[in-house]
Amino acid sequence: MKIFSFSLGCKVNAYETRALTSLFLKQGYTLGDQNHFDIALINTCAVTHVASQKSRQHIRKLRHLNKKAIIVVMGCYANESGKTIIKECDADIVLGVSNRLKVFDYIKEFKKTKKKIVKVDEIKALRKNKNYEELGVNEFNELTRAYIKISDGCDNFCSYCTIPLLRGKLRSRDPKMILCEVKALIKKGYKEIVLTGIDTSSYGNEFKNYHLSDLLEDILKKNKDLYRLRLSSIEISEIDNHFLKLLKEYPNLANHLHISLQSGSDSVLKRMNRKYNTKQFLDKVNAIRKIRKDIALTTDVIVGFPNESEKEFMETYNFIKKVKFYELHIFPFSKRKGTSAYLMKDADSKIKNERVQKLLKLNHELKSTYAKEFINKKLEVLFEDNHTGLTSNYLRIKGNFKPNQIKKITIAKNNLCC
Repeated sequence: MKIFSFSLGCKVNAYETRALTSLFLKQGYTLGDQNHFDIALINTCAVTHVASQKSRQHIRKLRHLNKKAIIVVMGCYANESGKTIIKECDADIVLGVSNRLKVFDYIKEFKKTKKKIVKVDEIKALRKNKNYEELGVNEFNELTRAYIKISDGCDNFCSYCTIPLLRGKLRSRDPKMILCEVKALIKKGYKEIVLTGIDTSSYGNEFKNYHLSDLLEDILKKNKDLYRLRLSSIEISEIDNHFLKLLKEYPNLANHLHISLQSGSDSVLKRMNRKYNTKQFLDKVNAIRKIRKDIALTTDVIVGFPNESEKEFMETYNFIKKVKFYELHIFPFSKRKGTSAYLMKDADSKIKNERVQKLLKLNHELKSTYAKEFINKKLEVLFEDNHTGLTSNYLRIKGNFKPNQIKKITIAKNNLCC
C-alpha cells in the first residue's frame, strides 16, 4: 500500500503531515507520489480565503488523479468545512485538527463500510480541549533542518484571525518530549532545529513558571552540540529580559527573528486587537539590536484591513522603513467568518492590490539593502543541498558544497540569492 502526503500552509502543518506519514511507514506502507498512491493524506489551510480555495483545488486534484484511492483530509480548512469537503471534493475521511492518531481505525472502518467519515470537533469542544496531541517525528526530507512543533492552538483572538476558532485553545507540548526530540534529531545529524507552533511565543502560558525562554535555555544548555536553534516566529510582547539574555549568551541561537507586525499604524493595531503599539514594538527592536546589531528581522504585514485609510497605510509603510526589516510577508486582508473583522467594511480590492505592490517594492529594497551590508564579509553557511545554504541571519547563499556541510564563505554579490 502506497501513501502520498501533501501539506499546505504553515510549518506546523508540514510537521504534522511528516509525523503522520512516519506513522504510516511504521505500519508497513511505502511512499508513493501523486500519480501512484492508495491513500492520500492532505493537510489543509484556512488562514485566508485563497488558502481555503487552494485546499479545495488540491483535494479535487488528488481525487481526479485516483478515483479508487482513499482521500484523508485534515487541518484547519477541514475543521472549517468538513461536510463541504465530503460533498464537493469527494474526500473519504475528514479529521480536522484532532483525532489524527485514530486515522488507521478510520481507514479500517471506511474499507469495511464504504461510508464517508467526518470527525471534526465543534468550536466549543476545541476551546475546552486542554490536551496536546503528541504526534512526534524525528526524520525530515530536508537533510540539515528539522522542525519541532511545541504548541497548538491560540488564545489571542486577533480580530482578523480564524485560527483560535479552528485550532482551539493554546496547548503547550510537554518540555520533556521536546527535549527528547531535540536530542534524537541531533543524533540523526540535523544541524539546525526550528521551533514552530500555532502561537510559538505563548508557549508554556498554561504551565507554572515555565515559558518559551525557559524552554530555549533548556535546549541550548542541554545540547551544546546543536549548531543552530531558530524560532519560526515570535510576538514582540513575549520578548522579555530572559529572552534578551539568551540572545546575548548563546551565539547558536539564530541571528534572525520573525516578529509579526501586521500593521505599523496604532489605530489599525487597535482594531486588529493586537497587544502592543508601535512605540512598544520599536523599543523591543532597539533592545534586540543593542545585543545583535546585525540581526535579520522579518515580519508579517496585512494590508487593506477594514477602514484602513491612506494615512494609516503610510504609517505602516514608514514604520517598516524605520524598523529596517530584512523581509516582509505581505497579505491582503481576507475576511474570515466568525471573526469580529468579518463584520467590518472591507477595503476596495484595487486599493488592496496597489498597497500590496507598494510594499512588495519596499520589500525588494529592504532585502537588497540588508544583504549588501554583508558583501565582502565572512559568514558561516549551512548548506542544505549541493547549490544553496543558509546563514544564521537568514541570507540564502549559492555555492557548490555537499548538503549538511558548514562552510565559512566570503559573501559576494554573485552568491547572494536575493
